[in-house]
Order: sequence, then structure tokens, then C-alpha cells
Amino acid sequence: MPASRSGQRTTIADIAREAGVSKGAVSFALNGRPGVSEATRERILRIARDLGWRPNSAARALTGGTVGAIGLVIDRPPAALGTEAFFNQLIAGLQLGLGDSHSALMVRVVSAEEEELETYSSWWSSRRVDGVVVIDPHADDPRLKLLAELELPAVVVGSHAPRPEVSAVWMDNDGVATMLFDYVAALGHRRLAYVCGDPELDHVAARRAQLRRTAEGRGLQALVEDGDFSAASAAARTRSLLSLGERPSAIVYDNDVMAVAGLNVAHEMGVAVPGDLSLASFDDSHVARLVRPPITAVSRDTTALGAQAARLLLAAVAGGPAREEPGPQATLEVRASTAPPC
Repeated sequence: MPASRSGQRTTIADIAREAGVSKGAVSFALNGRPGVSEATRERILRIARDLGWRPNSAARALTGGTVGAIGLVIDRPPAALGTEAFFNQLIAGLQLGLGDSHSALMVRVVSAEEEELETYSSWWSSRRVDGVVVIDPHADDPRLKLLAELELPAVVVGSHAPRPEVSAVWMDNDGVATMLFDYVAALGHRRLAYVCGDPELDHVAARRAQLRRTAEGRGLQALVEDGDFSAASAAARTRSLLSLGERPSAIVYDNDVMAVAGLNVAHEMGVAVPGDLSLASFDDSHVARLVRPPITAVSRDTTALGAQAARLLLAAVAGGPAREEPGPQATLEVRASTAPPC
């Protein structure tokens, strides 16, 4: 049971005394109601967390048990949200999966994991969401530890759930990486580069590991350039790779935005695609299909993925057991950006 610093259960009165405000102001802040300034609300929420306050479960039941909203936090530069098709499709799928539940979707974009953790704590303290969808899982993920402590239902998208109480829609990251790297190697490329996003993320780590296995098994030279999923980082890494004395004959990118940026750099440097360089992407989009040449990409139904995650989360919020399900199967869409090396 949550306790104040004196060892007793923390009450609204304790928080009010610590914050120097009325109990009414604390109630407004904790329940997300108007009546206090945003600065005061944040100060009250911070004090509540420090004191270990949790909502009274009986009071929660009397008010209906749920608040009718789920949350999604996206840790990306704000500009990336408008350019990466994955997020738009995922959000559309989440809305589809919420269906007749009449639950709302709250989305927040942050620029660091600490902000994401703070958002979960704030949402929990103010009872703004019934559960959250967690993307970009990684090893020793502190977000899942926090959500377990808060007892806030969650669904992980992309990997198997590291905790038994968390549901997940998992993707076959090893299989997808094998499919794409094996295809590029089968074309005859012997010097292959991978321009990736955050190397700590599970799906990026799986792709890097599979590239090493492919290189060892097929006698390839593999180059890895770390980026941050943005067009700017992909462009910089591509210029560096194409400026090498012995440049790669094929480059694989983590997403469509990076791949299109790489294609633009190749055009800028007079490198013909696919004559001098093959390009491929782990994410597909309308843009990847419309550029010239269109980009070979791994395609999956991200809208269906989002709908699946929303349904699993609603089941968890309703008190159902944690479940793991495979996500939509990925396919390789071969287009004109890849060809055997000259």
C-alpha cells in the first residue's frame, strides 16, 4: 500500500500540505480537471509521485473504473511524425481497433525516454488513460518496469513482452532481416551497408545481428552506420559511405524516409541507382513507391498492426489475462532500386 514519508498511506491532505495548496486544488490536479494552473498541476503531480500516492481503487470503481482513453507516446523528433508513414498508419489502426469502445486515443510526441517516463507517470497520476501502447521496445526497458509499478495496462508492439503481465503484438524481426539481407546478397552484392536507427532498439539490434550472420555465412563485407531514423542522418551517412575509396554496392535503410534521403544523395553525387548502387528499406510507404526508381521495401499492414494492439489493450483494461500474438506477416516488395551489381 502506498505510504507517505511517515510510513502511513499517502492522502490528498498529505499532498496538499506538502504543496502548500488546498485539498480541492490537489483533487483538481490529480483528476485532470480545470481549476489549477499547469505549473501548479505539474508541481502537485511531482509531489504525489514523490510521496508514492496512488488512486484509491474503490473510489475508482465508484466512478466507473475506466476513463475511456488509451495513450501512445512517440519518442521521435516532431518533424519525423509527419514524414514516417509508419506512425500515421499505426495511429489509424489504433483508432480502428478502438472501434465501438468509444475510447479516445491520446498521443504525445517526446524527444527523450525520460520525457516518455514522465508522461506515463503524469497520465497515471491524473487518471488520463486506462492503458498505453508501447513502441520501440529495447533491452532492460525502464518504461515497462515503471508501467508495472504503476499497474497501468500496456501492450508492447514489435517484440515479445519481457514481462508476463504485459500483452504484446510481436514481429518476426529475425525473419524479416533474413529475408531482406538474403535477397540483396542473392543478387550478387558482396559489399553491403546498413544505415540504421537507434541501435538499442530490439528490432534494430535483431537486424544488425542478422547482417553479421549473413555476412559470415555468405562471405560478405558488411558496414553499419548508426543514425536516428531521420532523413538528415541518413543523408549524412550515405554521403560518407559513397565517399569511401571502396564504396558499398548496396545500402539497406531502417525506414522509408532514410531510404528516400539516401536515394537523393545518390542522385546528388552522380551515383546511378540501381546501376552503381542498390537501395532497399525495412519500411514501405507511398513515397517509396512513387520516387524514381521506386524502392525495394519490406511491406506490412501497419494499420492492421495498430488495430490488433488496440484490441489487446482494451482486453487488458477490462481485466483479461496478458496475451501475445504475432503481428501481420511481412512481405518483400521488389522494385527497381535493386539489381545485380555491374
